[in-house]
Amino acid sequence: MSIKAPRRLVAGCLTATAIVAATIASGAPGPDDPPARAGEFSPYVAKDGAITRPTDYRDTFQYLGAYAVATKPGQPVDEMHVVYSRPEDVKAYRRDGKFPDGAVLVKEVDGIKSDRMTTGQAHWEDGVKLWFVMVKDARGRFPDNALWGDGWGWALFKADAPDRNVATDHEIDCKSCHVPARKDDWIYVRGYPSLTKADPSK
Repeated sequence: MSIKAPRRLVAGCLTATAIVAATIASGAPGPDDPPARAGEFSPYVAKDGAITRPTDYRDTFQYLGAYAVATKPGQPVDEMHVVYSRPEDVKAYRRDGKFPDGAVLVKEVDGIKSDRMTTGQAHWEDGVKLWFVMVKDARGRFPDNALWGDGWGWALFKADAPDRNVATDHEIDCKSCHVPARKDDWIYVRGYPSLTKADPSK
């Protein structure tokens, strides 16, 4: 998911099961883990690697943060980039400092409106223009699929066709805008304070 242009496994009650769950949550396969089978690790990924857009993310995902973006030099802010992830993915990140295998991030890119108000010049969201969806793949499940690479699955959905991923190659359509965030596993975590603190008053 670009700044410029723009959802596991249930933990069991037995100790051994808990260890396995913790390993999966960390995103690193254990030495005795069976090979992951594509199409089973995420409800948003088909066996061939096709990614679907979560449609209930505003109700079930957790807000991570937002970037106000001026897409043209010297011009006012004209987009809001608002990012969400599943609560279990946020919990795992706070614990491990990284997103777990199967983590899902949804970024909606919104147009904005602006007006002078009592608090100053205010900007607010005015409709979704498109969505970026990323799915963490720590095991390299889809080596021959151009939409998968660098530890993630990448997808782009436009508002006029919200069910169709229009990205064809993550290297061309997605990754290039993430270069400044490479050291953070390609995610602009610097703008997502909820990954490090549950409540700023605590």
